[in-house]
Amino acid sequence: MPEGGTRRARLCAVTHVKRWIWVSTSIVAGVVVLTVLFVAAVPLSSDILRRRMIATLSERLDADVELGDLTLRAFPALRVEGTNLAIRKRGRTDVPPLISVKTFHADGNLMKLMRKHVSHVQLDGLDIEIPPDDRDDDDQPGHEAKPPDETARLEKEVVIDTLDANDAKLVIIPRKKDKQPKVWAIHALRMHNVGSNQSMEYDATLTNAVPPGEIKTSGHFGPWMTKNEGRTPLDGRFTFDRADLSVFKGIAGTLSAKGTFNGSLARIDINGDTDTPNFTIRISGHPFGLKAKYHSVVDGTNGDTRLERIDAAFLKSSLVAKGAVIDEPGHVKGRIVSLDVDMERARIEDVMWMAVKTDKPPMTGALKLVTKFLLPPGETDVSERLRLDGRFTMTAARFTNPAVQTKIVELSRRGRGEPAANGTENVASNFAGTFKLADGRLGLPEVTFAVPGAKVQLAGQYALKAETIDFKGMLLLDAKISETTTGVKSLLLKVIDPLFRREGGGSAIPIKIEGVRGEPKFGLDTKRIFNKGEP
Repeated sequence: MPEGGTRRARLCAVTHVKRWIWVSTSIVAGVVVLTVLFVAAVPLSSDILRRRMIATLSERLDADVELGDLTLRAFPALRVEGTNLAIRKRGRTDVPPLISVKTFHADGNLMKLMRKHVSHVQLDGLDIEIPPDDRDDDDQPGHEAKPPDETARLEKEVVIDTLDANDAKLVIIPRKKDKQPKVWAIHALRMHNVGSNQSMEYDATLTNAVPPGEIKTSGHFGPWMTKNEGRTPLDGRFTFDRADLSVFKGIAGTLSAKGTFNGSLARIDINGDTDTPNFTIRISGHPFGLKAKYHSVVDGTNGDTRLERIDAAFLKSSLVAKGAVIDEPGHVKGRIVSLDVDMERARIEDVMWMAVKTDKPPMTGALKLVTKFLLPPGETDVSERLRLDGRFTMTAARFTNPAVQTKIVELSRRGRGEPAANGTENVASNFAGTFKLADGRLGLPEVTFAVPGAKVQLAGQYALKAETIDFKGMLLLDAKISETTTGVKSLLLKVIDPLFRREGGGSAIPIKIEGVRGEPKFGLDTKRIFNKGEP
């Protein structure tokens, strides 16, 4: 559950990747097509052709172009083959080439070329290195929109029937130099009708970096809106298999996901399902099944994600959440997950199974919880980074340890002034309060625990990893101290009844709970006997 927003952010990155795949392969396709058309019109030797192609591409693309060998074969079919193509933004020696291709070839025939169609283009060893996006500067007042480049004009004139790229790599270079680039390994990409002024079909298989897993996606993309790329339409479906969540410190599990998306690059509407049958929070070490349905809206131009609704289910509990996944300002690597979580129908034992190491949950009962959920990026354990701020109620709660439950029953009896056991009682407890989780410590500034005849008001904190408890509060009884026992003890305690007298009747006893979760120590807080205010 803590990393559910981050996992969805990773899935949404698929759409951001497709944008750059399309733009970059279109440029490469334009280069290859231009080569074919140039060769068809002006048969030259390979060396002369190579020099003229470099000059022509440099001029038309306003780029620094490098090209290894270039050969032409006219029979039995027209084919152009090339090696070591590199296209670099002019003057940008501070970043790698925008596009580099180890080998490429284009196949066609004169009849199709006359109709401006190329049958097939194959790219091997495609490496796309996308530098930081500077569109924000162009959108500022006083900046005119850049005119369409020659590649965009060529796309409208020429159609590649099928384009294949194998073993490609896509790298997104961040604006901030201290942040690591995002890398996707694209095993296979196939596009149809590339360059036409219409929607293009695509199929792609790629490896997601974090969390590692295989993404398969297919659908339609385009036509590309040159003057307003955010309006470029797209649609499709995706699957995300075998994503290893153990790369995130503090959790583990193998996630799979599937879904559909549609809209435009600036507003991609996504509906998906995730399934993690062995989700584990390491602080407890208990695997359990976690499923979720979600509806999100992604800005494909920057990756920011708005989570419209998440419906998650685990064990016998469920939750509803909404929020966002956005870039962390400053120089921190990663994104912030911010959610509003509502657990209207949940079970205490399910939540404790997630967070407590014991084989048997300490408590059972109904749970309602509302909280703010904030997970900043970082390399530390999830339990140390997670921030929660909310309130809860637990009803009909019972302790699974018979000894503890027996003490609760005894507390209820004595609190009612019935010290002698009167048969088997099945006393349920009710809890309510507020909580804050930060830096691996659960703070409970206001907690009440009630059984018939007694009520406990507590405040304090619980350290998750150390499992240490430090609480102080008041034990409020309906009966007087002397009424909680019988015989000589009752007579002796009448002396101190005034000391613990509670306004309206009964007793108010200052208490403290300290030690470790497995062996808590309950005791009288003697320092507060004469100052029985709220904890």
